[in-house]
Amino acid sequence: MSEPAPGQPGARRGRKHIVPDAGSGPVARFACALLDLKREAGDPSYDRMRTELGAAASKSALSAATRGRSAPSWPTTWEFVRSLAVTGLGRDEETVRREWLARWEEAAEGQSGWGADSAEGASSADRPGTGERMPSAGEPSSAPEPPPDADPAVPAPSAVPAEPSAVPAATAVPAASAAPEPAAVPAASAAKAKTRRWGSIVVAATVLVVLGLVAAVVVLATPSARDKEAAAPHYPLPGDSSGFGGDGLPGDVTFPDGAKARYGQTFTKIWRLKNTGSVPWRSRFLQVAGGTTVLCPSPPRVPVPDAEPGQLVEVSVPVTPTGTGVCHVLWKMVDERGALVFPDRTGIFYQVTVTVE
Repeated sequence: MSEPAPGQPGARRGRKHIVPDAGSGPVARFACALLDLKREAGDPSYDRMRTELGAAASKSALSAATRGRSAPSWPTTWEFVRSLAVTGLGRDEETVRREWLARWEEAAEGQSGWGADSAEGASSADRPGTGERMPSAGEPSSAPEPPPDADPAVPAPSAVPAEPSAVPAATAVPAASAAPEPAAVPAASAAKAKTRRWGSIVVAATVLVVLGLVAAVVVLATPSARDKEAAAPHYPLPGDSSGFGGDGLPGDVTFPDGAKARYGQTFTKIWRLKNTGSVPWRSRFLQVAGGTTVLCPSPPRVPVPDAEPGQLVEVSVPVTPTGTGVCHVLWKMVDERGALVFPDRTGIFYQVTVTVE
């Protein structure tokens, strides 16, 4: 389906794309080459490149690749080129890959900092805490000081009579008897008040010390974000490698590229992968990395069977098309945390044509 010309109903709107100056540097020249390929393929919109031609990259990444301001990564470049040259123009995929990889590498030699946006699967940095600090076991506690009017000569709590009837008994004197000295009752009341205050202070200080010790133990026993990051493996692992197919067998077990699928009917795509390295595969998955996932929805992640070095495994994913057209979905291998185990690889994909027949 061709796109309507400007001025016709359904024509694309928006600002006119500014063509970079090819003489301003290698990045601009490479961007001009991408624009030439886009015009040769009929100048489809970036939305159409993603939804109909199966480019597994965001609209903003595809657009930025042709501006000539910053260098696109190779995965973004390949999705741009593959959707136009292979899917759109029907050219040989391997020939196109070699040609454009050579162009990309030639331009990279004249551009410092090339591929700064190529890092994939980087995890977000752990956020620090609130900055509050609990006292450790070796620091002085934050218990309040005794009030300045505390009398050190006041007897300890155990020296004060516990019976509340002691004061009334001292004051319950018959009228006919000799009256006690007026200062006796206030002095006893003041002594009791000071004793209660000291008791409260001692209890509060004890509680604070205990809480401080508990907090210190918890902080020391809990691994920090930095410890967790240091414990996580850094990919790719030395000696780790994978192959698409192997031992004379193809990588596509079912639905090879260009196969037809029926609208609304679930089909199962199966790949054959080989552990070509020296690292055993444990708890790994294939995870969706882009493509026409709205047209062909499927589980976002499927398990990869454990494999020893040299072993072949099959990975399957069920797909139920919800529309017609070219369905192209990219997958990459991750660990159980979702980290890319082969961050420099472009991944594997399936590409089928969905029809109503």
